[in-house]
This record gives sequence, C-alpha cells and structure tokens, in this order.
Amino acid sequence: MTNAYASGLGANAANYVPLTPISFLRRTASVYPDRVGIVHGEIRRSWAEIYERCRRLASALSRHGIGRDDTVAIMAPNVPAFIEAHFGVPMCGAVLNSLNIRLDPEAIAFILNHGEAKVLLTDREFSGTIEAALKHVETKPLVIDIDDPLAEGGALIGVYEYEDFLAMGAPAFEPIPPQNEWDAIALNYTSGTTGDPKGVVYHHRGAYLNALGNVVSWAMPHFPVYLWTLPMFHCNGWCFPWTITAMAGTHVCLRKVVPEAIFKAIADHAVTHLCGAPIVMSMMAEFSASHPRNWDQPVSMMTAGAAPPAAVIGAMEEIGISVNHVYGLTEVFGPCVVCAWHPEWDSLPLERRTVLKARQGVPYEVQEDIMVADPDSMEPVPPDGTSIGEIFLRGNIVMKGYLKNPETTEAAFAGGWFHSGDLAVMHPNGYVEIKDRSKDIIISGGENISSVEVEDVLYRHPDILMAAVVAKPDEKWGETPCAFVELRAGSSATAADIMAFCRERLAGYKCPKFVVFSELPKTSTGKVQKFQLREQAKSL
Repeated sequence: MTNAYASGLGANAANYVPLTPISFLRRTASVYPDRVGIVHGEIRRSWAEIYERCRRLASALSRHGIGRDDTVAIMAPNVPAFIEAHFGVPMCGAVLNSLNIRLDPEAIAFILNHGEAKVLLTDREFSGTIEAALKHVETKPLVIDIDDPLAEGGALIGVYEYEDFLAMGAPAFEPIPPQNEWDAIALNYTSGTTGDPKGVVYHHRGAYLNALGNVVSWAMPHFPVYLWTLPMFHCNGWCFPWTITAMAGTHVCLRKVVPEAIFKAIADHAVTHLCGAPIVMSMMAEFSASHPRNWDQPVSMMTAGAAPPAAVIGAMEEIGISVNHVYGLTEVFGPCVVCAWHPEWDSLPLERRTVLKARQGVPYEVQEDIMVADPDSMEPVPPDGTSIGEIFLRGNIVMKGYLKNPETTEAAFAGGWFHSGDLAVMHPNGYVEIKDRSKDIIISGGENISSVEVEDVLYRHPDILMAAVVAKPDEKWGETPCAFVELRAGSSATAADIMAFCRERLAGYKCPKFVVFSELPKTSTGKVQKFQLREQAKSL
C-alpha cells in the first residue's frame, strides 16, 4: 500500500533551508538596523554596519581565494573583529579556527599546520608569539593584522591591516550558505589527554541550535547587553557570538578580564548578562568586598567548570548577580547541560541552594539525552546520587568529530553516545553531578591542561627519572598542576629549577605550581597510581 506521506512531499527550496547561524545576522540587521550591536572603547557599531562589515570580510576573503572548507584562523582577545569573524568567515564558506591566546608558539604552530590555515587574523598584542610560531609552519597563511586601538604593545607583522582588508570587500556581497547544515563552521582545538591538541569540528546545525539553546535555557529576553568576560576562543565563546546576535543584543567587548573593568562595564553599559569560569566570579566577589556595586539592573552570570563555593555564590547574590551553572565540553559546542532552576528553590537557605547549584543538571532543550553509565558495559548506574559512572551525551549539539583523527572519533562515539570522560552520579531527580575526571585533565581557571603534555616536558629534564602530574585543588584557580618527580641518583635539582625549566617550554598557566620529590606509587606492572597522588596533592 502506498504511503501518502512519502509521496510528493519532499524537501524543496520553499520548505527547507539548511540551518546556519549566519541567518541570525541577516535578520537582526534587517529588523533592528539602527540598534547598537557592538561596543568597544569609543567604538559603537549598529547592526546594519556590522552586517556590511561581515559581508566585506567574506568578500575580501573570497577575492583572495578563500572558499568552502578552507580554514581561517584568528588569534585575538575579545574584540569586535572576533565577533565579525564568526559571521564573515562562514559567509564565504570557510571554517573559523579560534586560537587560544594563552598557548605557546609550538602549540600554535601545530594547530596552524594541522588545521591547514590559509589565512590568519592576529591582534598585534600577540605578534611575538605568532612570529615565533610561523617559523615552524609548513605552508605560511596570509597574515592580516588586527590593529585594535586598545591594544598595548606588539607590532604589525601582516600583509594587510584588518580595516584595509575589509575595504577590499564588497558591502553587498551575497553570503554563501552551507550546502548542508552538516557542513563545518568552526574548528576548535582541545588538549584532551595527549600532548598534541585534537581538532574538534563544529557543524552549522549545532552552532545554530546551541545558540538558541542558550536563549531558552537561560530564559534570555530580546536585547540583552552581554559583557565578553568569557574568551571567544573557548568553544566559540560557548556560541554566544551567535546567541547575542540572534536576540539583537549588544556585544560589550573586553580585552582584559579584571574586576575593575568588569564592574565599570556593567555600570557604564547596563550589562544584563555575562559568562565565565568560577575564577572570574571569585575575582568579582573579592573585589566587591572593598568596591560596592554601582549599578541597579539585575545581572545574570553563567558559569561552568568546578562548582562555585557557597561563599562566592552568596557574594554574587549580594551584588545583584544571579548565578546559572552549566556543563559542557568543547566536543558539545560548550554548554549543553544546565542546572535548570525550580522557582520553589528560591526560598531555600543559601547552603541548600548552593548544594543544588553545584549539580551540573539536565540536558539543554536542544540536546537529546544524557546518561551516567558504566564506561565498559554502558549500563546506566542507579540514579541514587552515590553510584559513579561516566557521563555520556548524544543529540544535535555534538561535534562532527576530530579532524584527521578517525580512530579517536570512532572511540568517542562508540555505542551511539559521546563519551565525555567525566565521572559523575545521577540524582533521583535526574540531575547529574560530576565527581571526578577520568582522563586526568586539569581545569585551571576554566582552561584545560593536559597532564601528559606537562609530563612530557618534565621528562626532558636531565635530572628527572620519572614524573607524574595531577590536579591540586586551588581556591583561586579551581585546580593547578602539581608535579610528583623521582630524581636520578646524585641529582641536586630543586623545585625552583624544575619550575623554571617548565616555564621555558610551556605556557605559564600549564606550569606546575608545586613540585614534590618522592618515589611514585606504582602498580605491579609499573603504572603510576595517580589516584594516590591526587590524594597527596589535596593534603599539601
């Protein structure tokens, strides 16, 4: 029997358009052309201006031979050009690769080589790092300088300056839509559990959906004023360049995340929303003790990573900032799990509210499912709040996979779920709470640090026989690297010597803050028992 619903009802140009966040900018510029979309120092840009500039960027890139699936990298703090790149780059069919500004030249060079970047937009503040990195890049990209008026130091090292490059583009350039919403839109590198970063590939569909997921999960109204305290290089700023644009909000840029600048921006621009790691909240809470708030509007802050301490949540509430706790990874477009709040919880004592807010929560409305299960059998653990398993995720805001890494991609998706590597419990109400990290990743100030990468540097020291790096709890940063080392016989190396050795070879935030000399605990097969070292680190 013929199925009537399968005949003559196919997709066509009238009833199907591939999802892409590019469409958010076109709509906002059309509906709210005169509203201010970007604030940066003395710069004020309307949405009509932003749309024109993004089209110029896309046009200029196209005229320089950049097209579908070419990689365009950017090395910059939270400046207007970074927001424009989130639209202008995919508008010409290319893929945006955001570089972590805290990385060392060696890591930057690896990413530029592995991602095959054809163009590199770089803020002049980082010219030294980029020049050093480019010495190790096999095929040199076209370098374009971002000469931000608020930048301090650095030099112009590119072929073009960003504004001059935009002037080469056509303001009426017609954006190139994705052929398929599964096409790549962004490339983000995560250190994972190995020294070499892994390239996480995002698709247009996921970027579109997670941008709207942020709106729904945060109950964000139209015209938010969003302060950029979260690095845009981190998971594309948790997709907020696209989120704020969709809601015709205002992007308030911030080059440096310091409490004075945050408080001033919130007051000067009537900021309503911001995001950041718990370290940012701790900085704000400490600053507020001697600097009372100078704004009246309610402010909402989204945070992820280690659960914020009760004292910090209390301090944030006292200065009129409500805290929303989310969870995610680079592989799932940033936040995809939220501690969905129940209104009846508002009347609970602070201590009880803090316990509830410490839970990572439930899936975003746009994420299909979450499971806490045995990592080997993939059988769900009992939802009793005590049985530990690994967090598994699946749905439409999960990456395409790892670039040029099919084996790791296959392993990450084994069994039809994304394997997070994070260990957690499931509470009776279905809320997930992280208990440990199975992959030995250290999260310091919201940044992932690979223990293997740090250990690799330690093993280069001529006096070190064995080394292991684990996370040490830290009140300010959440976690910091702690190195346990066994020295060779007759060695006189000190902790200061070893830390100095690391600083010469690693980005500062990756260097061990503590060095402990001792025999490493090992299994019968010689494997280091890191769980014992973690317990020792806690007591230091």
